Amino acid sequence: MFASGSVRILGIDPGLTRCGYGIIEPGHPRARALAAGVIRTDKTVDLPDRLAMLQQEFELLIADFQPRVVVVENVFFQTNVRTAMSVGQASGLALASARRSGIAVVQYTPNQVKQCITGSGSADKAQVQHMIAVLLGLAVAPSPPDAADALALALTHLAHDPSLARPLDQSLATI
Repeated sequence: MFASGSVRILGIDPGLTRCGYGIIEPGHPRARALAAGVIRTDKTVDLPDRLAMLQQEFELLIADFQPRVVVVENVFFQTNVRTAMSVGQASGLALASARRSGIAVVQYTPNQVKQCITGSGSADKAQVQHMIAVLLGLAVAPSPPDAADALALALTHLAHDPSLARPLDQSLATI
């Protein structure tokens, strides 16, 4: 679907009910968003079927966009055990799907992403969404927040990995 010489980064904000994804491509004068959205699974469907659906969607994203790296949010703390389990399951599928495809995998914590994108590890969702719009030159902030978070993960990796550097937007190069 895309030229194999292009560098793409796929960000995944894992979740079983709502899983954000965002694909960016470095460029000049700034990185650009190729796609962003949310993969949803129905809570009334059996867990194994939901996991299979999610895995299939990850594999389709990887096949369609051929990213060089997949960036997955690494959540260290979750107050709700049920939420922690579903995030862990979705995260595991994303990590395994990428590795099975021979793609590098990187993880960042939410605080690392917020610090990189907004300059504050305690930024709220609206601040992250606003900065994603600024950094990617979007007319409207990406929504829902899961999609914005996935784009933020991809941009965080772009800012941290010099091997991906093409001429970056000055605002991204300074974070």
